[in-house]
Amino acid sequence: MKKRNLLFLPKYTRKGASSRLRTFQYLPLWEKMGYSVSVSSFFSERYLEKIYNHQSPGIWHVLKCYFRRFSLLFTVYKYDLIIIEKEIFPYLPAIAEWILSKIKGYWVDYDDAVFHNYDQGTNRLVSLLMSNKIDQVMQFANRVIVGNDYLKRRATLAGASNIVVFPTVINTLRYNKKVYNSINTTVTIGWIGSPSTLKYLEPMLPVLNWLHQHYSIKFLLVNGKSKIKFEGEIESIIWTEEGEVDAIHKMDIGIMPLPDNPWENGKCAYKLIQYMACGLPVVASPIGMNKEVVNHGENGFLAGTSEEWKCSLEKLILDPQLRMEFGKKGREKVFREYTLRGNFMRYKKLVELELDGK
Repeated sequence: MKKRNLLFLPKYTRKGASSRLRTFQYLPLWEKMGYSVSVSSFFSERYLEKIYNHQSPGIWHVLKCYFRRFSLLFTVYKYDLIIIEKEIFPYLPAIAEWILSKIKGYWVDYDDAVFHNYDQGTNRLVSLLMSNKIDQVMQFANRVIVGNDYLKRRATLAGASNIVVFPTVINTLRYNKKVYNSINTTVTIGWIGSPSTLKYLEPMLPVLNWLHQHYSIKFLLVNGKSKIKFEGEIESIIWTEEGEVDAIHKMDIGIMPLPDNPWENGKCAYKLIQYMACGLPVVASPIGMNKEVVNHGENGFLAGTSEEWKCSLEKLILDPQLRMEFGKKGREKVFREYTLRGNFMRYKKLVELELDGK
């Protein structure tokens, strides 16, 4: 039987969280199932390194990324299925997607509300000329894959056909359960994220500082070189893919604060899924997919105000048994609903239906 050729066009290399989780972690499974897989990221490793270090990648380097993607489009005839992450060319009209839809067809995948970069962005010219750009990309696609219901609603409004929800998931083989140390009396509250999302911790500082004044706690920041103004003991760990699970194991409670804004409603609650996979109790803002992942009072708490955050964290700090019970139930939920293997089998079935129908 002839090998099926899949072309994935992620936005970033493996260092970019969305591309790593929505594309790269699936590649070994596709290859194991006999598919021939090609991958071409839009932005390079160097681009991401510059962005993470708060440096400009340079206009010529960015133009090189555009040219590389443009050149690749002349080879699409070789592939049986093309799967695009978000869009072909950022901040250009959906002309390439329209042409591709006429000559080959494609699938497109979203794990955040990238359409708000266009319809609610700070650049007025972009908003004026391309406010519906992502709607068009969705409409032109043979299939739209989204990470949650907020994104699904937008795809539906855009007139997309064949919409399917695939949550962002974990490879359960990497996530062993945290072993609690009964001797340790200091409770570690932790957060994992990228430099661009550190802003979500700022409103939490008064709560964290109050807890520090009343209880023996420390804060673990798995982020990189960034700092926060926490008055107590703080440990900062540079994120690596290889070390992220060990870093989470150092936490006793995982948190995911978010403001109730359009962009944040499109997030896929991946932090929570990671924490829970390691057997941690969680506290999260009742925003978007957080409300699906957290069963309030069963595997964690949903906290919408500073007082709710304070009370929720206080309960978990004071009750080690509750932390373990929540952690156990959270891990069970993740291993039941948010696994790479489970997602892949659904994904593979849809790909087979598409290719067998051609």
